[in-house]
Amino acid sequence: MSYLVAVTILWAFSFSLIGVYLAGQVDVYFAVLTRITLALLVFAPMLRPRATGRGPALGLMAVGAVQIGLMYLFFYQSFLFISVPEVLLFSIVTPIYITLLEDLLVGRFAPRYLLVAVLAVAGAAVIRYTEVGENVWLGFALMQGANLCFAIGQVGYRRLAPRLPAGVPLHRQFAWFFAGAWPVAAISFAVLGNRNAIADTPTEWAVLLWLGIAASGVGYYAWNRGVTRVDAGTLAVMNNALIPAGLIVNLLIWNHQADLVRLALGATIIGGALAVNAGWARRAGSRG
Repeated sequence: MSYLVAVTILWAFSFSLIGVYLAGQVDVYFAVLTRITLALLVFAPMLRPRATGRGPALGLMAVGAVQIGLMYLFFYQSFLFISVPEVLLFSIVTPIYITLLEDLLVGRFAPRYLLVAVLAVAGAAVIRYTEVGENVWLGFALMQGANLCFAIGQVGYRRLAPRLPAGVPLHRQFAWFFAGAWPVAAISFAVLGNRNAIADTPTEWAVLLWLGIAASGVGYYAWNRGVTRVDAGTLAVMNNALIPAGLIVNLLIWNHQADLVRLALGATIIGGALAVNAGWARRAGSRG
């Protein structure tokens, strides 16, 4: 779980950087394309195409196209119809999608994973719940598209990972992940991007470099390594751990207002979900 915890902290800082230095100033499609391009450039020199093989390479490209390519399309379009608090509120059901997809793929129903996911959603809802505005159904639908894409990408990688060449380190294959996402981002910028709103200050470029190399490059590499080392319940909970982590970063560094009581209560519920899942896993292991 250490990979997921480390990336949660990394992404918590990254979301704050986007909100402070990029949002409303840099075209979102340009930002996405830049992030994915930089991440691809980080991993491309390490790529060993022949060692990976055609099938696994296509699998990694498909996962990348869905997990960050299509997900970003739905995610950024949702901001045209709903507010930022509503975006956060509508994102908290991702853990449920993960558990249901996992069960569907293995042909089972694991009530404990679903219960843990519901607890994670409840904790996030305590932290982020706000009254939603009128006429938000399209925005809600777009966010569910984003949530589902991110969940499909994670579960898909869990299924793909055992089929990757065991003798080839993941960092020598992971460029395929970003290669799959890059055409989606490029086409989105070409069709929907605002070429008059690209980054034009050293600060904006510095933030984009950080987001591309650290958050997108290192972040998605480490996150996908982490998803194969935990069970579905832990993965579901960790998808919502970013909410309290992001609020803490905002509070400590940028002094954004946060309801400390709700933050503490929600974080306790999410932590409790992890503890419950860990306890069940230990009991299952002792019986095995």
